[in-house]
Formats: sequence, structure tokens, C-alpha cells
Amino acid sequence: MKNRKITLSESEIPENWYNIVADMPNKPLPPLHPGTLQPLGAADLAPLFPMELIKQEVSTERWISIPDEVRNIYSIWRPTPMFRAYGLEKALDTPAKIYYKYEGVSPAGSHKPNTAVPQAYYNKMEGVKKIATETGAGQWGSALSFACNIFKIECEVFMVRISYEQKPYRKVMMNTWGAKVFPSPSAETEVGKRILEKFPNTPGSLGIAISEAIERAASDENTKYALGSVLNHVLLHQTIIGQEALKQLEKEGNMPDIVIAPFGGGSNFAGLAFPFLRLNLAEGKHIRCIAAEPTACPKLTRGVFRYDFGDTAGMTPLLPMYTLGHNFVPAPIHAGGLRYHGAGAVVSQLMKDKLIEAQAFNNMEVFEAGITFARAEGIIPAPEANHGIACVIKEAKKCKEEGVSKTILFNLCGHGNFDMQAYQDYFAGKISNFELSSKEIQDSLSELTTPEIG
Repeated sequence: MKNRKITLSESEIPENWYNIVADMPNKPLPPLHPGTLQPLGAADLAPLFPMELIKQEVSTERWISIPDEVRNIYSIWRPTPMFRAYGLEKALDTPAKIYYKYEGVSPAGSHKPNTAVPQAYYNKMEGVKKIATETGAGQWGSALSFACNIFKIECEVFMVRISYEQKPYRKVMMNTWGAKVFPSPSAETEVGKRILEKFPNTPGSLGIAISEAIERAASDENTKYALGSVLNHVLLHQTIIGQEALKQLEKEGNMPDIVIAPFGGGSNFAGLAFPFLRLNLAEGKHIRCIAAEPTACPKLTRGVFRYDFGDTAGMTPLLPMYTLGHNFVPAPIHAGGLRYHGAGAVVSQLMKDKLIEAQAFNNMEVFEAGITFARAEGIIPAPEANHGIACVIKEAKKCKEEGVSKTILFNLCGHGNFDMQAYQDYFAGKISNFELSSKEIQDSLSELTTPEIG
């Protein structure tokens, strides 16, 4: 019988997170203070984040030690399994070898607890009583609710309205772990009230939800803010995925030619890809790393590289990013975790330097890919994960056309057990491609008054 599952022991959980900034040929440009347009200092971030996370945010050290207490909590579900996708290979009739790292075994059902746990831990160490955050599809909100429950910290989550309506059981998960959840935009904040007054039927966006959570944190000295993607320290924490994947493939005596992960703000992609990119940057390997994003929110493939706000209300620092404009409100696709207007600064710099690739996939092809995978491998993927699978299928078919065998690794970042409405809509013929015109993108970008990057 063919060995499908590749496992590691608990003792093989990585002891450090990998910081790719140490190996980048061009370091990311600094974030700017939105008022002075000067590079941001640690004191500027102190109202929002605990100091240990701020240190990680600006660190250029290659390896950052994972606290023992965090590793102990990780051991609830880590190391996560890797599988050889024999069923998918057969369904595609491809010579490619396909592997996937499965993060859906975490308590929250996705990769998000990898950063939620350390973020809650560092807040607890500084005596923080409450954390406010946003969530798109609910995976991040679920993960932070889980982590805050462990460390006995109050948690408030502003959930993008369309996902709040599409995924009610994600809200129930957060409530079960003790969090309060509000549909965003909400009447709980001044930002939310203003947006509701102007756009009462808005589906919401991650940019709006971030603004609400930041307002909540900035107005209460006992509350800090936590972000589930984009920022350097968040991407750093997720590299535990790729480090484990390297060990698992070494057990197979294999190394990927192509690494693929879905892309929203960057944590999913960075988590799997950065440890393999290290081999490219430090050891001269040539592993292709591909970020798979939706055509409904294509910042890497159709956005511009410039300074922009991470939120809609302009409360965050200005970040050097590929962006569609902070006022951009994506179409209400079911992949709520990918409905973000910008890309993290580290990923953006890597993209600008052509060290990574990006491909965009439409709503229909990602659901077709997810169903192909579910019928071949048994696991029903989250809509976000389906973007990575669509990219895998495209590359595997190319291998067949060219008559070459390549090894493809992707991140199955979460299961779709709470996303049955999305699949029901697909089978009922209610899924639309939401094609985004060039005019819509240009109209959004034309509203930018933030500094351009020379």
C-alpha cells in the first residue's frame, strides 16, 4: 500500500520561527506615520501591540525563539500532517507528484492559531485584559477566540458583514470560546456608524473591520489590537508550517519544484513558502513559490506597489504594499479571508523583486477545483484553500502537457466544514465570477492620496 501520510513527532515541532527579512536582498521599506510621513518608531505602535510583538515586527534576526508555553499549546495539534495526494494525481492523470500540508486539524480548523496563540501569549505577559480584532471568513476570529480563552483574555471580533451572514456557525465557534462578535460595519464604533450611514447595504470589507477594531483598541488603554495577516510578526509565526513541511519532505527524500498557497494578506502563503524561499535566497535553489489570489481581489496581479493604509478609515500606518486602494470593497465572494485590498510589506517586496509569483483564479474555477479535490482526497476544503488547489491543478495539467514530472507542494490551509453554504450556492448555480474591470480598479486607485514609491 502506498504511504499517503507523512508525520512528525511532537519533539519535532520547530523551536524557532524563521524571519525571511534576514535573507532578503532588498529589505522592505519602512512603514510611515500617517500624520508625519516619517518612518514609524516602536513608540508609535505601543498603543496597539505588546512590546515583544513590536520587536518581532522590526527584527532582522533570522531565527526567533518560540516560547516553551507556546510550543506546548502548539502540541495540541502540531506537527500537522502532510499527505501525498495520490487520488488527485490519478484524477488529473498527471505525472506530477502532489503533496499537501493539512492545517485543518487545528482546533479552529485552519492555520490561523499558529499566530493567534503567540499573539495572545505576548499580550498576557504584558497584562492586557482585552484584545480587539477583525475577521473575514471567521477563521482568524475563531483562532484568536480560542487563544484568548486559553490565556483568559477578553476578545471582541468585528466580522465582515457578508461573512457574518454567510457563515453563522463561525460566529457560534467564537461565542463558544467566549468572544463577542459584531457584524462589520457596526454601530459599535464611530467608523462603523459613518460607513453605515453612507452605505447602509455594504457587504463590508476587511479594511472596514480593521478600522473598527483599531478604534476600539485605541480608545481603551486596557485593550490591544491583533491582526491575523499582513504584518511581519504574523507572517513570521506562520513559518512553522513550512519548516515542518521541509522535514516531512526530507523524510520522503523529496524537494518541491513548486510551492503554492492561497493569498489574502500573506500569512498563509508566507507560512508555507518562506522556509523554501530561504533555500532559494541562501542556498541558490530554484523553487517556484506561487501565491494564488481571487480575480475578485487581485492586488498582486493587478494592483500597484505604493504606500497605502492597511484599513479603510486610514487609522493604520502607511505600508509599502501592492494594493487596490484602501477604499476598495471586494465583491462578496465566499472566500472571505482573501477579500483584502493589500498585501503585506514583506511579500510585496518579494513580489517587486520577482522572487515570488502570483496567479489569480475566478470564483467558478476555484469551486470546481475544490470539488475535484474533495472527490479525489475526501477532505472538503475551505473556499480560501480552493484558490491554491486551482493553481495546483493548473500546474499539474501543465506537467502532463509538457510530459515532465515535477513535485508540487501546497497548503491546504483549512477545512470547509463551516462553509457548506458556499458549496450549496455552487450546486444551486448561484456562484458568480464577479469579474473586476480595469475601470473599477483604476477608479479605486485614483482615490489614493498616499505617497508613491519611486
